[in-house]
Amino acid sequence: MSLQLAGCGSAPKDESTGGTAERLYKEAREDMDAGSYDRAIKTLERVEGLAAGSLLAQQALLDMAYLNWRTGERAQALTTVERFIKLNPSSPALDYALYLRGVINFNDNLGLLGSIGGQQLSERDQAASRDAYQGFKQLVEQFPESRYTPDAMQRMAYIVNSLSEYEIHVARYYFRRGAYVAAANRAQHAVTEFPQSPSAEEALYILMQSYDKLELTTLRNDAERVLRKNYPNSEFLTRGLMARHKPWWQMW
Repeated sequence: MSLQLAGCGSAPKDESTGGTAERLYKEAREDMDAGSYDRAIKTLERVEGLAAGSLLAQQALLDMAYLNWRTGERAQALTTVERFIKLNPSSPALDYALYLRGVINFNDNLGLLGSIGGQQLSERDQAASRDAYQGFKQLVEQFPESRYTPDAMQRMAYIVNSLSEYEIHVARYYFRRGAYVAAANRAQHAVTEFPQSPSAEEALYILMQSYDKLELTTLRNDAERVLRKNYPNSEFLTRGLMARHKPWWQMW
């Protein structure tokens, strides 16, 4: 994912080694290609200091952020890429930096997809995915023609679906345990915040069922009306007729 910035300019000399910033950067690249990420990071730190203010220093900083992410140092990777964005708001690589920030925050095992694999769901994961969404959104809005924008848009759609699935997962959990107010609140949040996600259909159904259990007839009928209007062929409506025999979540 590393990006090459063109026109690095003159190469300052490292008096301690007799090398130049460009030579050191070449060594760092060789270490990166060989998978020696820790050594590459140390060399890149020297390059950034030696070539301060140049495009080469920008490249070294981006590479450090990328390598920190690859080695599992997510916090350090975020700190580094945020420093790049702050110091270089007009950099030709700003679109890549925004994309990289989103990728660092991106967690492709969120929501129901994660729970299926046995991963523990957490609010921290959801916060990270929201941060990723905001990073990708900034990229898409500022650089609609960037080569990173199509992938960012796909990731944004995935994040929205994952966040919505997470809300449904929690709403279903509350409903099963008879916490109907909490279930209704989670389902309502999913409907309001993620109306275009595939999970909105089930969210409306959980909302309808929760209000039914709470004997809130008007709200229950409103939820059913919206469900029928937006999903006239919804299987949840058919399942609703059978709910007294078997809960809908056991029918998958």
